[in-house]
Amino acid sequence: MDPSTTLPRLPEHEPMLIGGDWTKGTSTQRIPVLDPATGDLLTTVTQAGDGDVDAAVAAASAAHRDGRWRSLPPRRRRDVLLRLADLVERDAEELAVLETLDNGKAIERARGDVDLGLQAIRHFAGTPTRLTGTVHAAGPDRHVYSVREPVGVVAAVLPWNFPFMIAAWKLAPALAAGCTVVVKPAEQTPLTALRLAALCLEAGVPEGVVNVLTGDGRTGAELVGHPGVAKVSFTGSTDVGRMIMAAAAPSIKRLTLELGGKSANIVFDDADLDAAVPMAVRAVFGHSGQMCTAGSRLLVQRSVLKEFLDRLVPAVETLRIGPGLSGGINIGPLVSQEQFDRVTGYVELGRAEGAQVAVGGQPLPGPGWFVPPTVFTEVTPDMRIAREEIFGPVAAVLPFDTEEEAIALANDSDYGLAAGVWTTGLSRAHRTASALAAGTVWVNTYNEFDPAVAFGGIKQSGLGRDLGDAAVDGFTELKSVTIAL
Repeated sequence: MDPSTTLPRLPEHEPMLIGGDWTKGTSTQRIPVLDPATGDLLTTVTQAGDGDVDAAVAAASAAHRDGRWRSLPPRRRRDVLLRLADLVERDAEELAVLETLDNGKAIERARGDVDLGLQAIRHFAGTPTRLTGTVHAAGPDRHVYSVREPVGVVAAVLPWNFPFMIAAWKLAPALAAGCTVVVKPAEQTPLTALRLAALCLEAGVPEGVVNVLTGDGRTGAELVGHPGVAKVSFTGSTDVGRMIMAAAAPSIKRLTLELGGKSANIVFDDADLDAAVPMAVRAVFGHSGQMCTAGSRLLVQRSVLKEFLDRLVPAVETLRIGPGLSGGINIGPLVSQEQFDRVTGYVELGRAEGAQVAVGGQPLPGPGWFVPPTVFTEVTPDMRIAREEIFGPVAAVLPFDTEEEAIALANDSDYGLAAGVWTTGLSRAHRTASALAAGTVWVNTYNEFDPAVAFGGIKQSGLGRDLGDAAVDGFTELKSVTIAL
């Protein structure tokens, strides 16, 4: 399909959704929303102020108190979420094009992201009828049971790299659990979250149950610290995650934090390189490396290092760079000038640290914020490019000799989000997966997601889980009841 046939017509200003009303809010400050491929203005959104945050939380609180959503029979909530999934499927191409315009990613990748969001909505649509309690063994004169109840008002704070997908990953289980939600998309990429909220209303989600505030970190901070918010679900950087934990402390808010990563992708000498090399390219350079799970630490057993690089470098050289809507693009622009400066700064830092550029390394002239895929060799574990999250198309290749050394290198990180293992040995696959300190381990594949499988990190990669039953549990409180008969 030609994406140009579904280019959305954007207004000069995109309003927010508060309590069922589309509004510019009380603030006169506007944030420009730019096309990362050209730097051109797409539209503007409101920099929501304190009054707007209060209004959105008040609307969500009222919707929770009066039970307009959580008190619906479970099958009714199921049917509304299934209707939402149908609407997302109906508008999938428009959502994908809008995502590419707003974020810069390849249109093919945007279509895949919309589909992953759609899968999550369909999966969690069945949850309301599956939320059961537990009857506990007790004496004959006692009836004891536990039930899960919605936690209340949820602040869902979204990242700019997967705006639609993460919005769906958070909204669907929160709504399935019976919560009301205030969504705060990233200021760089607010458009698909606003469209998803409109589809929620069209699907029959009652007014006030889903609200969307636009704005930068100031809006996010006001929302996270608001006393009316019971739970914060955040995806983003570890630094911001720390600030959210501090802001949540005074009122003991419940938290789900999916934070940064510096994931190791381990290639053993018995790996199928025909499969490992192309997937290694996708694992680190997909979405221009702007992924928390990016396999940016490529750990390769020394005995196959030369062959691996002889395959990897030409594979990277063939990647196509350009605007995401062009079609057939592998590397789109970075999301902003700020991100461009960050990534190019790390490339220069890698050179200064003594690493060698095997391919890439030179930013492309504008318009747009394009950095070519870059592979560093001669990397040592103490280098910053091997330890810090770059969040761009930059890979660091580190050799190892033994299985034990590979595991030690992989675990020598402040992060613990994901890891990859490439081996044809069944025992080695299980041993390594067990030993790796990561929330998700992929063996002979990478970046596969299933809405039924929990996803999240350990260490400084966060706490709590998106997806799976664990996601729904995170939007509930467990209540135990003992009745003397």
